Amino acid sequence: MGKLLKAVIAGIALFLMTGAAFGVEAAPVQTETEASRQATGAEETACVDGADCRFAQASDEVDAAEPADAVDAAEPVEAVQAAKPVEAAAAAKPETAVAKPETAAARQTAEQVKGLDEQVQEIKADVLSIAAQLSRLEEKLLYPSDTQVALFVSLAGEEKFRLDSVSVELDGKEVAHHLYTYNEIEALRKGGVQRIHVGNAMTGEHPLHVTVTGKTEGGTDFRKDESFKVAKGVGPKLVGVVLSGSKSITVKDW
Repeated sequence: MGKLLKAVIAGIALFLMTGAAFGVEAAPVQTETEASRQATGAEETACVDGADCRFAQASDEVDAAEPADAVDAAEPVEAVQAAKPVEAAAAAKPETAVAKPETAAARQTAEQVKGLDEQVQEIKADVLSIAAQLSRLEEKLLYPSDTQVALFVSLAGEEKFRLDSVSVELDGKEVAHHLYTYNEIEALRKGGVQRIHVGNAMTGEHPLHVTVTGKTEGGTDFRKDESFKVAKGVGPKLVGVVLSGSKSITVKDW
């Protein structure tokens, strides 16, 4: 019984000691809370007058404006950096301005060269035209219409052959001898006509001898000779020599 009583007394003493310690530790916390409440009440009391509150708000606005001032202070640096490419572009503009006259001069030179080429071509055309007119005038002077004789060569018939040469004798004299190229043969096959001789002859009959050489379609060489009489009257005489392969040579008036 005595032991039980001692244990109860010890428990009560321990409980009292623990409660005292808890009260000591809680007191500072309660004091801090009350101090915070007192400070808030003091601020509310100070704002009643109005002046202190405006001062505080002005201070807050100044504090809040400081970052904007910092941004504004940074803007000139960015403006300077942004202005550098513009200055570089402005510095490059004189070069471009200098290059433009060069380009214009080059274009002007090209146009002048083109104009000169066109003038040269026109002069060439005029020279060729004048040469053709002089040739016709010379022909009229050398071969008047009353004494002129012209011989022409053409192909006829379906026989395929390669024409090598044509020789023409008039009044016993050879007046023409021509060796044919591939292009000339093709032109004759397509219906072209070649003027092989232009000369003078007196009125009357004149012996004409034509000799043709070439190769047949099978590759065999051939030679064909024919003699004719050409009657020359008043005015020019145009004679056509028609070749029909290795078979025949005919003459007709044009």
